[in-house]
Order: sequence, then C-alpha cells, then structure tokens
Amino acid sequence: MASGPCFRSAIDLSQKIGSGEYSATEVCESIIGRIERRNEITNAYIQLMETHARRAARVVDRIDADNASGGALCGVPVAIKDNLDVAGAPTTFGAAPMINNVPEESDVAVERLRDASAVILGKTNMPEFGHRSTTDNPQFGPTSTPFDPSQTSGGSSGGSAAAVADGLATVALGTDGGGSLRIPASACGVYGHKPSAGLVPTRNRPDGFGYAPFVETGPITRTVADAAAVLNRISGYHPDDPFSYPTHGINLRNAVERPVDDLHIAWSPTLGLFPVTQSVRETVGDAVGSFEDLGASVEYVSPKFHYSRQEIREAWQCGFEVRLACLRKGINIEMGIDLLEEDNITELFRTFLERGAEYGAVEFKRADVIRTSVFDAVQSLFEDYDLLLTPTVSVPPFDLHSLGPQNVEGEEIDPVFGWCLTWLFNMTGHPAASVPAGFVDGLPVGMQVVGPRFRDDLVLAAAAAVEREQPWIRTYPGTSE
Repeated sequence: MASGPCFRSAIDLSQKIGSGEYSATEVCESIIGRIERRNEITNAYIQLMETHARRAARVVDRIDADNASGGALCGVPVAIKDNLDVAGAPTTFGAAPMINNVPEESDVAVERLRDASAVILGKTNMPEFGHRSTTDNPQFGPTSTPFDPSQTSGGSSGGSAAAVADGLATVALGTDGGGSLRIPASACGVYGHKPSAGLVPTRNRPDGFGYAPFVETGPITRTVADAAAVLNRISGYHPDDPFSYPTHGINLRNAVERPVDDLHIAWSPTLGLFPVTQSVRETVGDAVGSFEDLGASVEYVSPKFHYSRQEIREAWQCGFEVRLACLRKGINIEMGIDLLEEDNITELFRTFLERGAEYGAVEFKRADVIRTSVFDAVQSLFEDYDLLLTPTVSVPPFDLHSLGPQNVEGEEIDPVFGWCLTWLFNMTGHPAASVPAGFVDGLPVGMQVVGPRFRDDLVLAAAAAVEREQPWIRTYPGTSE
C-alpha cells in the first residue's frame, strides 16, 4: 500500500493522530495535496474548503486526541455530498440555479461529525437533486470512477464514492433515495451503507415528513469498520426528525467482529425482476460463496412480488417525482427560484419536475399500495432468512456520459433506473449496503447485502466477513503509487 495517510482507514488514522505519529494537520495537508493533483481526473469535489479544513485540523492538534470526544473519527478527513448542508458553504444540489444557496445551519449528520472532531474537506459532486443513477450536471460536469476516468462513478453520491476510492477523503457522507449510496459504491469499489429508515436523523424543512423513510443519509468508506464508526457517531434520536429513534448506546463497531456461521442467507441474483449480465452474476456469485466458506447457510431464492418491475418502478418513481415537485415549490417560496423557469437544468430533470406536479391523489395512493405490497414481500423473506444478497447493479460501470444501458441480456430497460437492484429497499426502509464483490474487465462491481429492519449490525457483520475473506483495500489504483 502507498505510504502516507491518504489510503489509511479512519480508525488507523485517528489512532496515529492520538499517538502523535501523525498530526491532524499533516493528514489534512496530505489529502488536500492529493485532491489538487487528482480531482481534475475524477471531478469528485465541486468545492474544496481548504481554509475550514486546515482550521479544524489545527484545533485537533491542540487537544489530546486520545481523550477527544471524537474517538475513531478525530482528525479524520471527510467529504460531504452537496445536498447535505455545511453551515456557511453553498449547498447546490448539483444544480446551477442553487449556486448561491448558503445555509446557516448544518445537517444533523454533519453536526455530529464535527462534534466528533472530524475534518470536513469539501462538498462532492452529484446530479441535479439526485435525480439519476449517474453523476453529471451542467454546472460541474461528470464524475468518473478512479478505476477508469472514461467510465461513470455511478450516482447520485458519485462524487463521495470517487473521493473515497481515490484517496481524496478517508470517509464520506452521501444520501440514498433509490440506491444513491450503493450504486456509486459498486462503481467505485467502496463500501456504501444505506441505514435503516430513521437510524440517521435528518432535518428536512419545511416538510419534516416528506422524505422519510425514502431518503437516508449514510457513509461511504474503504473499510466496513470505518462505516460502523461513522454510523455510531451520526445515528440516534434527534428532536427535529419525527422518524428518528434512540439507539440506546448500541455500538455498531462490535458488529464487524460477529461471526456469520449461524446465518441463514438468501441469494437472489435477479430478485425475480431485473435482467443482470452474466459477468456480474458470476462475480457476485463468487463473493456469495464466501459465506458458505465461513459456514453460513446460503439458498437461492426468487422473491414473489405481486406487481411487475414496471409497476413497482412507476410507484417508486411517483413518490420520488412528487417529492421533487414539492421541493421545487418549497425553493420557490423560500428563495424565489422556480426551477422550471431556469434554462440551465437538464431536460430529464425538467421532465421529472413536470411529471411530479401532474400526479393526482389516486395515483399517489396507488403507489403507496404497491409500496406496501413490496414491503410485505420483503418482510416475509426475513421470516425465513437473516439476510438477502443480490448484485447491487446489473452491469459494470459504463461510459461517463451515458444515462445507463437501454438493454441488458436482450431485455429493454429504463436506462435511468432499470439496471439498479437498489430502489426496492428505499420503498421498504430495510438497511442495505453495497460491498465490493470483485471486478469485470478491470471495473468494480458490488454485492448488495440487505438486512431486516433495524438490523444494520447484521449487514455490517456480513460485509466485514466478506472483507476478511477477500480484502479489497489494496485494489484501489492509488495504493500502488
């Protein structure tokens, strides 16, 4: 592995800062230097907050890191997706009309990372308001996977995933409303964890009920233990989030040591709904075999959903687009900006906004009925199994400027969402993560691990077991420099 701090884990870095082997300033400067050299290749960051980061690092250096409140994240460099507020820094949502939107208050997860003495480096790229499964927008351009600059990072947390995979951040925060943590984690060969609905609180205003349990905030990391450390710090009840709940001091870091030989695991390469390329099925299938090697019981399943893939996708998309339309109205009221009257947005995003305003109450409630049916089907699966494994996506990373494939294994699909086996679990609120599974033609693909509601510990345990069996930490291009 390359020497220096850029590819070390958060836990390792915080220990070395605590022991005096590194200073937080040394770590910060090393990663800022790498960003200055590499960001033009991946376009992970859209805003680098050097002054803020250096000031935060100096604060860490003035305290005894061993006794700092931050513990495992003290002095650790963090990247923040640009739909999460950092007080005093623009939150653009990847959209040109929002370039002057500067919040006075940080999101809850950001506040908690700051309280943990983490060092916030900057904001990362995303598509406009997270409306697609790749990362590109007219204002900042596309983001690529570090494994091949001509191929997509996935989305919508593509900037966060690319930053972590390329050693431009130790950990990152992203959000996930349909796979936006897991899809780019797969494309960039990192770990992305969508928490159980309500585990990580948010401060959505003016509509505190509008997103949950649809969109979750979670970590992207190079190690599972780092994700557990981040979740420990950002999870738990917050009075501003009506869906948040107390964690009663549960330490998710303990989950990564849990054995998996007592688990009964379901393996579904297509969920009975999605076409998946043979190369992805085989690569993920090999990773699934790790559980059998560790003594777990693995069975092939094809879940029984009462609606077609198109009906389920339309139901999910209805909720997503209605929420975008409501967001447009809120921005108009608060900022005097009507996104539909702006010229500098993509036609796809414009279409989503227009459709979101056209749904009627009957269509919206039908979507909820379908969502309930999907929830019931997934819940019934966990009556017999401890975990569900699937590919994260149907295909390896593709051309940087593409929306997505229109055909998989001879079947026509929606290029925006039809290749993602992720959004079902935003409908249901179950915890789900993408774990690096291997490579197809030199490009990473992920295995999705889905757990019962509120069992993020099981998802972390399973991911850590795969990590021990087939470590991926040395696969990143920068580790050989």
